[in-house]
Amino acid sequence: MCTLQYKNKIYNIDRQGFLRDLNDWDEDFVEGMAKEVSISCELTKKHWGVITFIRDTFLENQRCPSVYQTCRMNELRLAGLKELFPTGYLRGACKLAGITYRETAVSARWLGELPRDAVPVQTEKTYRVDLMGFLIDPDEWDEHFCTYKANEMKMFEKPTQKHWQIIYYLRDSYMKNKFVPTVYETCAANEIEIEELEKLFPDGFHRGAVKVAGLRVK
Repeated sequence: MCTLQYKNKIYNIDRQGFLRDLNDWDEDFVEGMAKEVSISCELTKKHWGVITFIRDTFLENQRCPSVYQTCRMNELRLAGLKELFPTGYLRGACKLAGITYRETAVSARWLGELPRDAVPVQTEKTYRVDLMGFLIDPDEWDEHFCTYKANEMKMFEKPTQKHWQIIYYLRDSYMKNKFVPTVYETCAANEIEIEELEKLFPDGFHRGAVKVAGLRVK
């Protein structure tokens, strides 16, 4: 089991550095994990504002807030969020807040490794997805999965050229690097701002764009 040790405390984390039990979270965890997510300076009020908002929203709704919500509520543009959390929203801000985008209706405490139980998607082709609806094997993806999943989520009825641009960027980047690009990299590469990304994928970056692209942050 992976651990983080800081100030004589031991925190159980998964292989990606996410806290396994949100109830183990405290401010010492944030300080100890900060350097692991490339924050070399002392944490500021802006850092804590974002972290507190993410935790409070999750504890109230049992759902990790989207990057769009967090930026709006903290009066941040994407560049400002990147300056605060250079490794990404999920892999930086949410990690320090002790939670992930992984949502569940079972329990707010269930934040460990995603189960790999597959459930069938009802269409002419069967896709293996996990309990959160993410495709288990990205090689099984095709455009039919994208449009079906988007319709299922009521995200959009028919993807536009801009939707496909983002989706193919995510897939091409993943196939090349074996790593899902951050929301910062995605917006920069496609020359869009966070507001336009929200209009395209209102469910969120990971729960929207990444999901319909057949990918997931493991």
